[in-house]
Amino acid sequence: MTRFIEFTGGDVAAYLTAQENKDLLRFITCGSVDDGKSTLIGRMLYEAKMLFEDQLSALEADSKKMGTQGGNLDFALLVDGLAAEREQGITIDVAYRAFTTDKRKFIVADTPGHEQYTRNMATGASTADLAVILIDARKGVLTQTRRHTYICTLLGIRNLVVAVNKMDLVGYDRAVFEAIERDYREFAKSIGAAEATVIPLSALTGDNVIARATNMPWYHGATLMAHLETVPVDDDTQEQAFRLPVQWVNRPDQNFRGFSGTIVSGIVKPGDEIKALPS
Repeated sequence: MTRFIEFTGGDVAAYLTAQENKDLLRFITCGSVDDGKSTLIGRMLYEAKMLFEDQLSALEADSKKMGTQGGNLDFALLVDGLAAEREQGITIDVAYRAFTTDKRKFIVADTPGHEQYTRNMATGASTADLAVILIDARKGVLTQTRRHTYICTLLGIRNLVVAVNKMDLVGYDRAVFEAIERDYREFAKSIGAAEATVIPLSALTGDNVIARATNMPWYHGATLMAHLETVPVDDDTQEQAFRLPVQWVNRPDQNFRGFSGTIVSGIVKPGDEIKALPS
């Protein structure tokens, strides 16, 4: 089981050095609406002990007020901060959260599942090393599941995890999981998507999120967190050709023209010859 860091004091310099030396994984949660993306991130933050006492107290009060999970904590409220998101029970904007385990640092982007907010999902995916694509076990592979997988593939995300969520609501049925896995892999192959790791879990109960589920003895793969902590993420972008998508042309007068953007691969130095191409 993953052991999370609990920092209570001591040698601050040593602690900061240890954190600095850990590698960073940026990932997103995506998939169709109500597949449990925000709940999954909230569960991970809770299990990672990344909540202050006042945040936990606020979560308990908000969960009781909203009443969405009966008397239990509604972990989605940790991520859905906009009033409209809480009122409608959906994610609209991209929400970023950071947390750390004893093996790796993480920045996760919770992206919306509604079709009308797909552009926000693409924004969150644009800087991700890995995508966790959630699927509701009761609904299977949906249009947004396919759309988000395609966007991830288009943006060059090579590490894909398919989290078949809400397994508790289908009685942890192996046949349900395997049918969804077959359906997804068939679609992913048709668009040339990267080979995905498929994990059955329940974000609400925590099954296979951090700790291994006792309700699914038929699953022998890694838990979600174990996979995230160990998946190799090779940063070879500096070895590739120089690429800078131009986002802004700065021309304050007729004697100067500058191009602004974020370098996505390669390196550049004064004197290098570059080629400008139309979009």
